Amino acid sequence: MLKLKPNCECCDKDLPPEAADAMICTYECTFCADCVANRLPGSRCPNCGGEFVRRPVRPAPMLAKHPASTERVRAPHPGGGKAA
Repeated sequence: MLKLKPNCECCDKDLPPEAADAMICTYECTFCADCVANRLPGSRCPNCGGEFVRRPVRPAPMLAKHPASTERVRAPHPGGGKAA
């Protein structure tokens, strides 16, 4: 089951479970679509080199049963900075 991490690892933008701009790689590294498109070289995961796909949205009844993670993950990445 996906953890649904609450933020972009690059810019720290909030990415709630329903965020349409949340992107994940095969290891669930989580980034916002803006960082994937504009800050990460080759739009590849800087942690594992994997490709990104849009993170699915968990339906509300299932989110109540299996809540999203609240643990924020932040790592230094090329072009990273605080979200605007």
